[in-house]
Amino acid sequence: MNKKDFLILIMGDVMKKTYFTLLTILVLIVLCRYSYIYFYKHEYYYESYLKMTNKLVYGLNAPRGRIMDRNGKILVDNVGINTIVFHKLDHVDTVRIAQILEDILENVEEASLEEQKNYYLKFNDTDNLLTKDEQELFKHRKLTSKEVEEIKLNRVEDFLKYEEEEKKVIHLYYLLNKGYSYDSKIIESDVNDAICAKVNSLNIDGLTCEYTTKRVYLYDTLNSIMGKVGEISLENKDYYLDKGYSLNDEVGLSYLEKEYDDYLRGEKAKYKVNSDNSLTLISEAKQGNDVILSIDIELQEKINQIIKDNLNKMDKMKNTKYFNTTYVIVSDPNTGEIIASTGLMKVKDSFHDVTTNILTSSFTVGSIIKGASHTVGYQNDLIQVGKKINDSCVKLYLVPEKCSHRKLGLIDDVTALKTSSNYYQFMTAIKLTNNKYSYNMKLDVTEDHFNTYRDTFALFGLGVSTGIDLENESTGIRGNTIAADLLLNLSIGQYDTYTPLQITNYINTIATEGNRYALHYMKEVKNGDELVVTYEPKLLNTVESNYERLYLGFQAVMTDTGAGYVDMKYKPAGKTGTSEVVYSKDVTTINQSFAMFAPYDNPKYSIVVMSPNISYNNDKDNYIAPINRYISKEVSKLLFEN
Repeated sequence: MNKKDFLILIMGDVMKKTYFTLLTILVLIVLCRYSYIYFYKHEYYYESYLKMTNKLVYGLNAPRGRIMDRNGKILVDNVGINTIVFHKLDHVDTVRIAQILEDILENVEEASLEEQKNYYLKFNDTDNLLTKDEQELFKHRKLTSKEVEEIKLNRVEDFLKYEEEEKKVIHLYYLLNKGYSYDSKIIESDVNDAICAKVNSLNIDGLTCEYTTKRVYLYDTLNSIMGKVGEISLENKDYYLDKGYSLNDEVGLSYLEKEYDDYLRGEKAKYKVNSDNSLTLISEAKQGNDVILSIDIELQEKINQIIKDNLNKMDKMKNTKYFNTTYVIVSDPNTGEIIASTGLMKVKDSFHDVTTNILTSSFTVGSIIKGASHTVGYQNDLIQVGKKINDSCVKLYLVPEKCSHRKLGLIDDVTALKTSSNYYQFMTAIKLTNNKYSYNMKLDVTEDHFNTYRDTFALFGLGVSTGIDLENESTGIRGNTIAADLLLNLSIGQYDTYTPLQITNYINTIATEGNRYALHYMKEVKNGDELVVTYEPKLLNTVESNYERLYLGFQAVMTDTGAGYVDMKYKPAGKTGTSEVVYSKDVTTINQSFAMFAPYDNPKYSIVVMSPNISYNNDKDNYIAPINRYISKEVSKLLFEN
């Protein structure tokens, strides 16, 4: 075999192998595509096929999934109700049906002016509403039908002379005919059994009384966090239509109902529309998935009672004139789970759930944030560990003296936390500006100095989103004035404001030695016994600090400014906070806060208690009611002894 023949033979073999390889790849692609379509996208393509070959419609809203607590107790459920439903068929007289229903139903609304106008135009000769010139213009197509209808609508009101019963019939007629002809129309919900039976006994084609469901919230304490369900608003219609919803769908409108709507919404029954407008069932309705929360409702109810009992004591305590609200949050620092969260406001002799304020309202919190302020010192080498200084006051130029709450003597970084020294934080803030303190000094500060504090605070969750799985989270109010005394105020929690959830994020980050996890209510989602999804703790960031010293300081707090807040046998570590607030032109009130975790050597829980306006500045008496201390003591006992 010569060289040329040999090369031809080799090339032939290569070509055969190439063709074989390409054919194999092509077959694999076809098989993969077939498998993808048949197994994974079968429902999608089958639905598309049905839509192309048939007119499909959907039934009423399927039952939503339940919302449950971590122990399986139902918090939000559905209850059965009787609902009058109409499906329009070609041969039925909807005016006659409206008249019949008006005699049966008890709470029919009267027709709106717009409904009355349209009804009159539909069933009356209204050419007399047009001038002869307008009739001529319409005849010669110089006015469109739409323009003519608009003219008539503007002039017909003077001809409307309907009685009360007639207005109700017109409204029912509107309900029977609104939307697409093949849509199922809800005429009235939650009717009694007698009315339901009477409607069904009429045997009117297309008119039935069906057993449907409505949402019920079983615990008042959590209603505000659960949110609401309702019809899609005009503002949100594009968002929901893009997600495949219908405009008559019931959706979550706020908070948890909205956040987890994709899981909670049921799957509506599917029908094929026949030529006579009757329906053939294709698939049954399916209830939505159950959302299980991290909340322990039994614990939550007991905490609520503790708050109520203590708020009831305030009338007998001094300086509580402006105090009426307390917030408590219990969390797992290692996951960010919210185990209990409540806000209660007492107005006269009744209590109101204001739990959403933990998300939307912010407060100056005082010394509670000194763990983050200390971290600014540690990170920027402004604190000499263990070095003692003598607690004193700071006097800046044109600024009144600023001092600790009492003379504290010699303090170091740990005892500064223990005794809540303001002076120690002031010295750290002054060092940050590269200055050495001197009496009545002029201290030049810049926005960068404020940002150094705020950037570090943000790593703990202060002044930023906590990652909570709820909408409308406030990030607090950031002061925008740059001044020396305000930098000192910022360092002791007396300038920017923070939400109770942010304080929870902050104390959790210290408890986990710098791991900041997103806060969350959702624990898992189930479909019956099948687990659909489990929430995985979301690490937002880490922050370096001297946690050994912070832990020692926070433990020591519990024997000093935090004495009596938690029984020492639970190994608590925490921080108290007190701040002044301008309540009105002539009144300055005091906010009090407390945050802790325990056990300090293996944190399992964190507790935050906040009581805005718990006292007010009174020249005669500076007494602050110990409500926070009482509440924290009882809540911690509840947690660690049950």
